[in-house]
Amino acid sequence: MAGTGGSPLLFASPANSTPLSTPSAAVFDVEATTHRHHHGNSSNKLAVADAGAAFVLESKGKWWHAGFHLTTAMVGPTVLTLPYALRGMGWALGLTSLTAVAAVTFYAYYLMSAVLDHCEANGRRHIRFRELAADVLGSGWVFYLVVTVQTAINAGITIGSILLAADCLEIMYSNLAPHGPLKLYHFIIIVAVVLSLLSQLPSFHSLRYINLGSLLLSFGYTILVSAACIRAGASSDAPAKDYSLSSSNSEKTFNAFLSTSILATVFGNGILPEIQATLAPPASGKMMKALVLCYTVVFFTFYLPAITGYWAFGNKVQSNVLQSLMPDVGPTLAPTWQLGLVVVLVLLQLLAIALVYSQVAYEIMEKTTADVARPRLSRRNVAPRVALRTAYVACCALVAAMLPFFGDIVGIVGAVGFVPLDFVLPVVMYNVALSPARRSPVYVVNVVIMVVFTGVGIIGAVASVRKLVLDAGQFKLFSGNVVD
Repeated sequence: MAGTGGSPLLFASPANSTPLSTPSAAVFDVEATTHRHHHGNSSNKLAVADAGAAFVLESKGKWWHAGFHLTTAMVGPTVLTLPYALRGMGWALGLTSLTAVAAVTFYAYYLMSAVLDHCEANGRRHIRFRELAADVLGSGWVFYLVVTVQTAINAGITIGSILLAADCLEIMYSNLAPHGPLKLYHFIIIVAVVLSLLSQLPSFHSLRYINLGSLLLSFGYTILVSAACIRAGASSDAPAKDYSLSSSNSEKTFNAFLSTSILATVFGNGILPEIQATLAPPASGKMMKALVLCYTVVFFTFYLPAITGYWAFGNKVQSNVLQSLMPDVGPTLAPTWQLGLVVVLVLLQLLAIALVYSQVAYEIMEKTTADVARPRLSRRNVAPRVALRTAYVACCALVAAMLPFFGDIVGIVGAVGFVPLDFVLPVVMYNVALSPARRSPVYVVNVVIMVVFTGVGIIGAVASVRKLVLDAGQFKLFSGNVVD
């Protein structure tokens, strides 16, 4: 593997040393170069062109900070779709699939962290998914594939978070002022202004306490929703419980595949290398503790609403269990204050989720617009940061206002994005980087995961396209309502 004078921080192709202009190129010893500047050696011209990397490496995160970041990246309002996922499979297959996907993602994230640790031990600490994949797999096209998919996922989730947060505000507003003049796009503007202010926090690491708050928020609304489902399921107003599946074999199969794609998307994050980059070096072994913390939260916040929501409403449960608690006809099945508090907690967490998934875009912006020779909070670096991050949030808000049916598009992006990044690439990179014996259980399991979840991604994309086509009649630019 390529190296330059034993530098402890390299990003290089395993095959050969490449110029800095190529995607899998080596980045200079950022820590050493920055150290020289901090000690007043201004005669040395700064070798580091990548200010984004230099700023990332200033982070000195602990393993629990990484756990907070991971939790925010994985645990969000999408957990409220899990009862619907069980609806497509039934109790036995649904809970088995939920557990299987949880186990596979934990395993895949562990493997990716192991690959990152392996590269760090060999003198190359990767802080970006795209450069890790290009280094391990030794191909430029992998770099561009990961960049494209990651960008689509991160922008899509940011847009979706803005849209859903605005929808939460509109729900509260419509209850307080049923005939008020404000429309959905007004709330999108409000959310965008708040998000643009929060986006000025300088780094992923600086979000650690916000993401701790996000973790607590996820506990809050899942407990409230689960309690509401238990109350609704035990009330006389609840629909008759029916857990039977469709009588049509083709419909039953389609629903099962759709449910599987929902599970795969709910467990995805696509930014584990960027999260591990926030750890103080050496990062080796710390991510495993962060994963255990994250999946402890996942176990509680995924299983509780999934089980209680499906138990309460059976095969009548809606795609978001909150819709089942607030039916179009008849009284709500939970106290108004309880549902209102859920909406507030979801709204606050959506801001944290948007901040987390914007970090990759912000780091790319700072790669060429910031000056690592100057402090991060200097006027030279703050001015472009404020301008570019505000512009990014404004663009995402504009798309959210134009396309309030963006959830359907995000479904396709998730199916073709999360699956390769979180299920396929980690096992492939592990087999290439650590070279387990071809007949070893690890190698065989990795190949099976790669094949199975490639199929899941394809099927999920087809299911999402089908839903997009079915919803097409409701689409209208700058619509005043969000299309479910």
